[in-house]
Amino acid sequence: MLALTPVITVSYEVKSAFMFLSVLELAVGILTNAFIFLVNFWDVVRRQPLSNCDLILLSLSLTRLFLHGLLFLDAIQLTYFQRMKDPLSLSYQTIIMLWMITNQAGLWLTTCLSLFYCSKIVHFSHAFLLCLANWVSRKAPQMLLGAMLFSSACTLLCLGDFFSRSGFAFTTVLLMNNTEFNSQIVKLNFYYSSIFCTLGSIPPFMFFLVSSGVLIISLGRHMRTMKANTKDSGDPSLEAHIKALISLISFLCLYVVSFCTALISVPLTMVWHNKIGVMICVGILAACPSIHAAILISGNAKLRRAVETILLWVQSSLKVRAGHRADLRTPDLC
Repeated sequence: MLALTPVITVSYEVKSAFMFLSVLELAVGILTNAFIFLVNFWDVVRRQPLSNCDLILLSLSLTRLFLHGLLFLDAIQLTYFQRMKDPLSLSYQTIIMLWMITNQAGLWLTTCLSLFYCSKIVHFSHAFLLCLANWVSRKAPQMLLGAMLFSSACTLLCLGDFFSRSGFAFTTVLLMNNTEFNSQIVKLNFYYSSIFCTLGSIPPFMFFLVSSGVLIISLGRHMRTMKANTKDSGDPSLEAHIKALISLISFLCLYVVSFCTALISVPLTMVWHNKIGVMICVGILAACPSIHAAILISGNAKLRRAVETILLWVQSSLKVRAGHRADLRTPDLC
């Protein structure tokens, strides 16, 4: 097995740099996801109907706000409280488990977004697929509710398994005086709980892959049709295809990066005891949701208009302030 030099403690400078990065990622994550949430929630306040896409984005942004809070708590716990050689504390394990559950809920919501894109963009010829696409397009709130119910059921199962294993590990630690054996028991219980929780991510990920694959095939057919008909490149359907694929493929890449990073962080924590490596993993995990939120904003016309409105308001406010200061510097001739 690959052996790394254990880095049980880190210097004050490394801790300060890591906390600065964590605060920065928290601020960016809250800014992007709170923007998506508030733009759509403002329509709810004004009693304007939300589209199915806006409803999914509203739920996804709320989930990611919670996700960023958990990652920041993880960073604080890792920096100031959790020592690598010590058994993983219950609070640290709980934060990681809640992150895994919240990340799974975000995956379900992104899968709903992918299915919705498929139903609105792809033109199906088979009767069953056409009926299914129409159902997804009309019943997006029910689909979203079903995803949340399934995610909630997985959450209860994961938490029940985690706390039952934690109770068993705590009882074993009380009965046994062997510190090394107790540490191994805690690690194994947490490892099996993590695997059990990861299994719940398989169904939404498979749905996401299938729907994204259908979009890619549909885009290829659409481009071949356009080339055969010698149409121009300004086809709205083509633009919708490309924007949806940019959003979904970017999420797929970021999710794979997050999954591999979380996978690498397990041996870094439990086997190699490398604190700097775990800090790097936490930093990567916190960056991925913010990047995808920024991509969602750039690909959504409603959110782009809101950004442009805010920028115009800021620009006009700066001009008014600059004009006011210029008036104050102008001497009074009267």
